Amino acid sequence: MADLPTHTIVFEILTRLPAKDVGRSKSVCKQWYALLSTQDFVKIHCSRSVVSSNQRVLLIDDLTCSVRPIISNNNDYGPSSTVTFPFHHQNNDVSILSHLNGLLCVCLNHTYELLLWNPTTTAFKRLSTPDSHGFYINNLDAIGLYVDADDDYKVLHIKRRSGVLGVYVYSREVDSWRNIPFITRQEYLSPHFNWSAGTFCGGTLYFTVCECWIGGTNVVICFDVNSEQFKEISFPPVPSNGMVQGVLVNVKNVLHMFASTGMFEMTIDLWTLQGDYWIKVLSCPPIPPISLSLWCDITHYVTNGNWFVMTKLGKLFTIEMDMKPFECFYPVSWF
Repeated sequence: MADLPTHTIVFEILTRLPAKDVGRSKSVCKQWYALLSTQDFVKIHCSRSVVSSNQRVLLIDDLTCSVRPIISNNNDYGPSSTVTFPFHHQNNDVSILSHLNGLLCVCLNHTYELLLWNPTTTAFKRLSTPDSHGFYINNLDAIGLYVDADDDYKVLHIKRRSGVLGVYVYSREVDSWRNIPFITRQEYLSPHFNWSAGTFCGGTLYFTVCECWIGGTNVVICFDVNSEQFKEISFPPVPSNGMVQGVLVNVKNVLHMFASTGMFEMTIDLWTLQGDYWIKVLSCPPIPPISLSLWCDITHYVTNGNWFVMTKLGKLFTIEMDMKPFECFYPVSWF
């Protein structure tokens, strides 16, 4: 241990601190501030925080926000701790649109304003401007939060307004918006297509783009965050005899998709992206119709190999990947 450089020892210690203590440590000196602001530190700190015993869920109710630890052995919550909103809001007003490394991009539903918010430090930043940047409309817009090669956190905002489209990037470092070109098929910006939120993985933001009728076009749009170029890749080869929906998840910097299709009976497959091609990981038998109150969303991944799902009523269940009990639950969105 005596042979290790002091810088290495400090780095190893600080990556194991709770997030609030890391925030306080930035004020110790300029060297620590620079060290704790690097993307390498953020990645290692997050990887050491994402363990089964440290899984938590952020719950936003009508007027309150709370964080609850997840008890893995019985799929339940531990005692909650209240998170105070640092900004003015109204009843049922805050929607989470995107997240990355503990930073949230949220929308205030009554004003349509976009904000960046860190629930751990309570810091927030309004992204709306007098020239109409930073305003979000549900079911028309798409948001993706990412970090570029210069460690600058940015927001990609795809806006669709009555035939007028725009793609904008907000930089936290320079605190401003700018327009960028959308170089792919313009019809994807029609309201007939449903865009998912962006999922950041390996230097690229991924969006599923699904046409809003049976047999429609389904693609994945990729945005390279450093070259700021768009490209299109194919959707996994799923049957098109029903509604199609893809839910993207970044697992250890590998992109996965839960692709569901059907009408009265649903099928779901888990795919992983290798290059520009999808490889099927597992399938499940057709799922019969279930009560709306039991519809589930995939919420996040646990490092022991299990997935958590949460019902619309807030109850947690586990999908054990070795057993694959998909007969009960499937992910849904506005479909």
